[in-house]
Amino acid sequence: MEDLPKDCDGLGRIHGRSVKRGVRGLTTSTAPNPVPATGLGDVPGVAPVSVIVPCYKCAATIDRAVDSVARQSWRPAELILVDDGNAEDTLNALRMQERRLGSAFLHIISLPQNQGAAAARNAGWDAATQPYVAFLDADDAWHPRKIEIQLRFMLEHPGVRICGHRVHCAENGIPMQDFSDGVRAKDLTKRNLLLGNPMSTPSVILRRDLSLRFDPRKRHSEDYGLWLEAVSNGIRIALLDTRLAYIYKAPFGALGLSGALWKMEQGELGNYLALRKSGHITRATWLIVSVYSLGKHARRFLIVWLRRLHHRGES
Repeated sequence: MEDLPKDCDGLGRIHGRSVKRGVRGLTTSTAPNPVPATGLGDVPGVAPVSVIVPCYKCAATIDRAVDSVARQSWRPAELILVDDGNAEDTLNALRMQERRLGSAFLHIISLPQNQGAAAARNAGWDAATQPYVAFLDADDAWHPRKIEIQLRFMLEHPGVRICGHRVHCAENGIPMQDFSDGVRAKDLTKRNLLLGNPMSTPSVILRRDLSLRFDPRKRHSEDYGLWLEAVSNGIRIALLDTRLAYIYKAPFGALGLSGALWKMEQGELGNYLALRKSGHITRATWLIVSVYSLGKHARRFLIVWLRRLHHRGES
C-alpha cells in the first residue's frame, strides 16, 4: 500500500497556502534555476525514461495510469508494468494494455507471488533500459507535461540524482495549471527530510545507476526510507515546487483505516531506527525525530477520530 503524501496530510486534504508545512526547512538551491516550461525546443525523440508501475489488483484503474504515461508531451521510451502476483483478471487487464500500446513500448514483468510495491518497483528498476527511472502507482496519474518539465530540469542539473514534486489529491478535483513563469526547485537536505517526507513515489524520477533500492521487507514508508538513505549518503535530491501528479487513493479515515495510520507510523519510525543503527544520525537526533513523528501521528489519529464522530452525528 502506497502511503499518502504529506501534501495530502495523510488525510486526503490539500492545505492551500499552508502546504509549505509539508516541506518545512527546505533551502533554496544555489544551482537550480526556474525550469522553462514553454515547449521542448530542440529536445528530440522520446524521453530517456523507463516508467515503472507496480500492479496489484488494479484492473479498475490501470487504464487511467497507463494513459497518463502514453499521453505525455515528451513520451518516455518505455513503460514497465510489474505484475505483483495477480489473479487472472488483473493479469488480463495488463495484457490488454500491452496489446493496445504495443510490446515495443509497454512490457510486463511477472513476479511469482505478491511481494509488495517495494519489491515490484525494484524488479522494474533492475529491468529498466533507460538512464532515468520514473515511478507511478497503478491507481494514480500524471499531468501531461510531467516528464517534459521534470526531466528537463534533471538534464540541466546532472548533479541532481533524485527529483520529486508536489501532488494533487484528486478527490478535490483536477485544477488548471500555468507554467508560463517556469517551475522553481529546491534542494532537500537530510535535516529537511527528517522532519517529514514531501515526495510521494509517483512524483519521483531518479537516475537508474543509483546503487540503492527500496527495502523489499517494508510495506509502508519504504519510499521515505530510500530518500533518507540516499540523502544520508550524499546523494543530491531536489523538489520541484509544482504539482505534476494526481493521487486518487481514498483519504485515511474515510474508510475506517486508522490501522493503516499506525502501520505508516511504524514504517516511519523504522526508517529513523535504521538511520540510527547505520550511524547516519545520533541517538539524540533519533529520539527527537521519533517523538516528533509520534506527535504527528497523534494529530492525524485525532483528526480521523473527530471526523468519524462528525459522520456518526450526521447519520
